[in-house]
Amino acid sequence: MDVTTPSPADRLVPPYGPLAGLRVLESARFVAGPWAATYLGEFGARVVHVEGPPFAPPYADATRTLRPLVEGTDPRDPVSESWVQYSRNKLSVGLDVRRPEGRAVFLDLVRASDIWIESSRPGTYDRLGLDDETVWAANPRLTIVHVSGHGRTGDPERIRAPSFDLTAQATSGFLSLQGEPDPAPPMRSGTALNDTVTGLAAAMGALMGHYSALRTGRGQSVDVAQYEVFFILLENFALDYFLRGVVRGRHGTSHPRLHPYDVHRARDGWVVVAAPTPESWRRLADLIGFGDPAYDDRDFRLAHREPVDRAIAAYCAERTRDELEAAAREHDVAISRVFDIADIARDPHYRARGMLLEWEDPAVGRVKGAGVAPRFSATPGGVWRGAPWLGQDNAAVLCDLLGYPAERVAALGELGVLGAYPPHAPPSSSPRRFPPEGS
Repeated sequence: MDVTTPSPADRLVPPYGPLAGLRVLESARFVAGPWAATYLGEFGARVVHVEGPPFAPPYADATRTLRPLVEGTDPRDPVSESWVQYSRNKLSVGLDVRRPEGRAVFLDLVRASDIWIESSRPGTYDRLGLDDETVWAANPRLTIVHVSGHGRTGDPERIRAPSFDLTAQATSGFLSLQGEPDPAPPMRSGTALNDTVTGLAAAMGALMGHYSALRTGRGQSVDVAQYEVFFILLENFALDYFLRGVVRGRHGTSHPRLHPYDVHRARDGWVVVAAPTPESWRRLADLIGFGDPAYDDRDFRLAHREPVDRAIAAYCAERTRDELEAAAREHDVAISRVFDIADIARDPHYRARGMLLEWEDPAVGRVKGAGVAPRFSATPGGVWRGAPWLGQDNAAVLCDLLGYPAERVAALGELGVLGAYPPHAPPSSSPRRFPPEGS
């Protein structure tokens, strides 16, 4: 669904999605926290993103100017591709909460919200006079989501330490499992995977906290630590150690417990071959002509991988990715090409499910990127607007949502409590040239 025009029934956000009516205040920055709010916004929540000074480049939220920048825009208006993807469906307010007048506005926004998401280092908002108790005094039903690298309790030195996606990958143990065995170095994820997964966990925590508040009438805080989110997703990583004393290491592209379960080269690229169950192994063995019955025993197959790997490699090397996928479908075997974005852009299944979406961005015009998932049959999510420029919705939020008179909004702007940085030129009205589908 691509909602292009807000409904007249709601002057701020059109009604759509399973979260229509949910009110989210977000003052986070740099991927994890903002992505949590974006995810809620893609399913209908009204998200007000509050950003502090400087109200011009370089911004307080470095995501706005994270490289690469969108090409073809005014050099005075740097816009990050990451910002375009991760900040759509939001209302933007530029607000200096360090000032008493700014804190008063912020608390009014708290009163008009169900959830507040922030991602500062623990203690930052306490020092600003916006600790949890003060915020709950304004809205006792508010769910407060604190996203940080190491959490709000524990070792004081760890709590104060800076954290980014890469440090969370390392601290969680995730990085120790990625890449080729020693002496090769661990291999980080190719994207900010911890940040985005932490964002999903924060969004889930926000909804669980809100559900509790609906039942009890009282809000609570949700402490989301980046490293913990990855740690709990590492399958039996901890059990292996505490039950058997195993310190799991890196296995390259293979899997320590499942086989065949690996990456192989086809004539024209890479594919994955996965046959971890008895039934899937028998179908794969039939496909590649591997007839030794001793390898039907899983433990024997794990202990004697090389003959199977060699047979799979030879089979794949003689065929293209198309040929391998066609043969796999015929034999009900899990073989898939390793998709890059060019493959995805040409893929009919991605297109059929709406995962390649175009929308209008207020700063750069028409763009094309990732769609919205998961899919709801009755109340689908969507994109009703692109990522806002800083302060784009100052007047709309303060006047329409909070009921401030225009004179008060103008006075806050003159004091520097409110700030905005509109583009120097309107977004391009000419259609962008996207690579043709099927090319």
